[in-house]
Amino acid sequence: MDDTVDGQDGESTDLTNKLGFPIVDIVPDGDIVLDVTLDTSKETLKAARKAAKPRPGQNVTPPVFKARSRVGYRVQLAVLKQNSKYFDNLLSDTRFTEARSIEETFQKLSLKNVKPSEADAADLPMVKIHEDDEATRSAGHGSVFEYLLRILHRKQSIAKAVSMQHLAVLALLADRFDCIAIVSRYLNALKYKWPATQTRVSRDDGPTLSRAAEENLRQKILVAWLLDQPPKLQIATRELIMYGSRRWSDYFDEDQDESYAAAWWDLPDDLEQELHHRRECVLTTIASIQTHFLGLYTSRTRQCKLGYDSSASCDSYQLGEMVKFLCSRNLLFLTSFAPSPFPPPPSTSSPTPGTTPSTTNTTSEIPDISTIDIGSILATLKQCPAYQIDKNHTHCGLRARALPAVEYVQAMLASGAVSIARQAWMRDRDGAAWLRSGGLDGGGVGHKGEGERKVFRFTRGLATDQRLRMEGAMAVDRSARALFTADEWDWSTEDRDESRGVEFGRWPAAR
Repeated sequence: MDDTVDGQDGESTDLTNKLGFPIVDIVPDGDIVLDVTLDTSKETLKAARKAAKPRPGQNVTPPVFKARSRVGYRVQLAVLKQNSKYFDNLLSDTRFTEARSIEETFQKLSLKNVKPSEADAADLPMVKIHEDDEATRSAGHGSVFEYLLRILHRKQSIAKAVSMQHLAVLALLADRFDCIAIVSRYLNALKYKWPATQTRVSRDDGPTLSRAAEENLRQKILVAWLLDQPPKLQIATRELIMYGSRRWSDYFDEDQDESYAAAWWDLPDDLEQELHHRRECVLTTIASIQTHFLGLYTSRTRQCKLGYDSSASCDSYQLGEMVKFLCSRNLLFLTSFAPSPFPPPPSTSSPTPGTTPSTTNTTSEIPDISTIDIGSILATLKQCPAYQIDKNHTHCGLRARALPAVEYVQAMLASGAVSIARQAWMRDRDGAAWLRSGGLDGGGVGHKGEGERKVFRFTRGLATDQRLRMEGAMAVDRSARALFTADEWDWSTEDRDESRGVEFGRWPAAR
């Protein structure tokens, strides 16, 4: 046994010295060799070495990453052509140099009465493959390429822990070499346990995603999309819509940070734009609730219907408490007309308690909402107290009137319409997409064909229908889409008199 191993090692060393690169036998009777060159960018190497650096107290030798590595893989031509359309076209069509080279080498071996499966690796046809890390941005992706070749040959892969990043790189390679079907079947047989999305709790904004958690979530979306995993895609896309993304921030600059260059940071097939748009639709819909009632209480129409002498005072009181509550929870921001073209200089002294600072910056105090959890916004709105100017004014104010609307939005968010359905997106993308090309009057969102704006009216029937709160109920998905893709919302469930200023019940989307 030992002599055999030594002989093989000696042969492998001699072959490496002869060819200038090592040969990995995916199958020992392979008839061609894939001469694979893998390039890794400086940015990727720097990040990989930093991540692999041992922590204090760890006695671990970090892996060695190279900017360029070259490895040969002995494989079977028929297997590659059968399972990969890329290799089938490249190695069958004699218009390509690779196909002609294989035919010529096979003819030379035939003249020597040598079967390709029994020939030395150095005498087999060499097919050059060049791979870089432009899409994966990960070092050491050569091991994943070897993993892919073993899957194509249905050989037992080397046992090791499979991470989501490993699967993401595998999915990208499968897409690159057009062998999605067999890799998808392998993933199903693997019975991989997808990791749960880890969130960290923020004191003000509820659960948020760290950069690593968001990257992991985006990798799940990419794997589910490329490797045909519809249930996983629906779950992951809904989570990204609810939690948000750093990439969707107004301050995000992709050119300034190379760490966001991997393919999962810009999801393919219009998924990135669609998910961003759906989140904006949901946020705009939720914001329309408070905007609607603020508009009602600032209008001349009396909102307190009790008929007391204090009804006018009740409206003013409710408006003040409403503004106070929303401002305290960072859901509303009062901005001054004072110009602030430049950021104020840093102040060296603290303002006196009870006084207003001299520098009133208007827009800088508004937080970035790109990573605020939508669920926490709804939870905050549901915490609005039932303010009363006195004991006689019950059911006045924001809580009594807005709570049914908030609960309805929360129920619609649980429907399948919010996430991406893979089959619908593949079959009819125009029909499944919320994002429309073109707009109304040059600045609207979505072309309606007839030029009419869609108005969503919240009725008593919708407010009291418990069937709409049940997951998977009939027509819930259609109702959810009608809600979130509307241009205007009317959240008043009371009977309206058209002559009394119904225009205050409609609030256009601020898009």
